[in-house]
Amino acid sequence: MAMSRALLVMMLVAGVTCKEYNLTGLHVKDNQFVNQAGQEVILRGMDHAGSEYACVQGWGLFDGPYNQTLIDGFKAWKANAVRLPLNEDCWLSINGIKPEYSGSNYQDAIHKIAKLFTDAGMVVILDLHWTAPGGTKATGQQPMPNMDHSVDFWKSVAASFKDYDKIIFELFNEPYPDGGQWDSDNGWKCWRDGGSCNGLNFQAAGMQTLVNAVRSTGAKNVILLGGLAWSNSLNQWLQYKPTDSMNNTGASWHSYNFNYCSQQSCWDSSVGKVKDKYPIVTTEFGENDCAGGYVTSLMQWMDSKQLSYLAWTFNNWDCKSGPALIKDYVNGGTPTNYGQAVKSHYASAV
Repeated sequence: MAMSRALLVMMLVAGVTCKEYNLTGLHVKDNQFVNQAGQEVILRGMDHAGSEYACVQGWGLFDGPYNQTLIDGFKAWKANAVRLPLNEDCWLSINGIKPEYSGSNYQDAIHKIAKLFTDAGMVVILDLHWTAPGGTKATGQQPMPNMDHSVDFWKSVAASFKDYDKIIFELFNEPYPDGGQWDSDNGWKCWRDGGSCNGLNFQAAGMQTLVNAVRSTGAKNVILLGGLAWSNSLNQWLQYKPTDSMNNTGASWHSYNFNYCSQQSCWDSSVGKVKDKYPIVTTEFGENDCAGGYVTSLMQWMDSKQLSYLAWTFNNWDCKSGPALIKDYVNGGTPTNYGQAVKSHYASAV
């Protein structure tokens, strides 16, 4: 029996948070994520970058610890979800990636860390982050996935993880077809249908093609689809959402202080209307000023809408070069000023 809203509120007041729920059997029901018992699930966590770039740059599989130290850090921050960015060349062992960082070695490493997280009771979001068509190395973000490799990537990943019900597939990181316009009909058509698209010199794989690729393997996992303009726009997501034979799809959204949609009025109009019909995970959010004012107001708004969200990123970078949550991995991670705003909110959020 599904948990009533009144009972959920009573449990939250009593100190039982969504992070403590059993996440087994995670799936979409109406505009919520629920577990096998029908309880609503809210995901709060962090991204951990590295598995998209270390392998293609030829110096490793990950950036930072990918072991129990990382798991303990996420637990210390009261997180129940992690997002792992992937590289299609490294997974498929193509385009000259060093063998020690590609193919079975790369796949085994992703399996190992994903299992550590899921065994610890957390959800893992696997995200296709870096891609490139043909014989070009996947050394950065592209406007759209490609027909050359991205379909094969998702068939392989989905087949590998289809028995993991705590693993979510985010089919592409930050699409920006049609020159990155925030809301264009041509952009949305390319997003869904792929093909020859404005500004692209390769054949794009549309979201419908990738959804079909995942489902062709028998995988029932939750699928997330980010919108236009680097996943900042969900304005026509409802109109262009691909068909999913499992009806197990949600939206992913990204929000930074430097995005076009960085005001509550835009959040309400663009994001709110999707949330009325489908669950949303903000798979990246942050701010580039090493402070916490923007993310604090954003997290409060997302809580009011029962959105799930993951902060970018649990890496010990210089936060002046990007939104970094931690200075080091000592004792669960020493937070930056920005990271402290996130950690404090996670500790108090219900």
